[in-house]
Amino acid sequence: MSAAETSAPEIRPATEADLPAITDIYEHAVRYGTATFELVPPDLAEMTRRFRTLMDGGFPYFAATVEGEVIGYAYAGPYRPRPAYRFTVENSIYLKPSTHRRGIGLQLLQRLIPECEARGFRQMIAVIGDSANAGSIGLHTKCGFQMIGTHANVGLKFGRWLDTVMMQLALGEGGSTVPKD
Repeated sequence: MSAAETSAPEIRPATEADLPAITDIYEHAVRYGTATFELVPPDLAEMTRRFRTLMDGGFPYFAATVEGEVIGYAYAGPYRPRPAYRFTVENSIYLKPSTHRRGIGLQLLQRLIPECEARGFRQMIAVIGDSANAGSIGLHTKCGFQMIGTHANVGLKFGRWLDTVMMQLALGEGGSTVPKD
């Protein structure tokens, strides 16, 4: 195993310099996994556009690195585009395949949650591709997310129908008070 696979990662804000590695991690997830329902991996230019959109929108984006190598990333983005959803975010977490099941996703999510709270968001939604994705479901459960439903057979990838699992976490005061705009 490389040092990146065995050492504790640094979780820090992602930068544009991280995007080539982030693009590679996501490309693998698109080509071989069911966590995302994208069918064609976006190139670096598209990943840069997406990153800049999140940064310009005031959303958090973190990279997990070991000895300078990006081994995973997580971000929160808008749950839906309509203004009534402005206090709700959807999270995404992707890891280099050789680093799965080592607690790195947990560290990323544990950094992302309080950062979203600090930015005034009130709900976090996890849209988990593939109901067989026990790792992601377990990770979100460990962080306090509640199961809110499953959309059965809504994605077709690799010649099979896939579900999406919906989980939710109240952030800060959640829905107990109305935030000031």
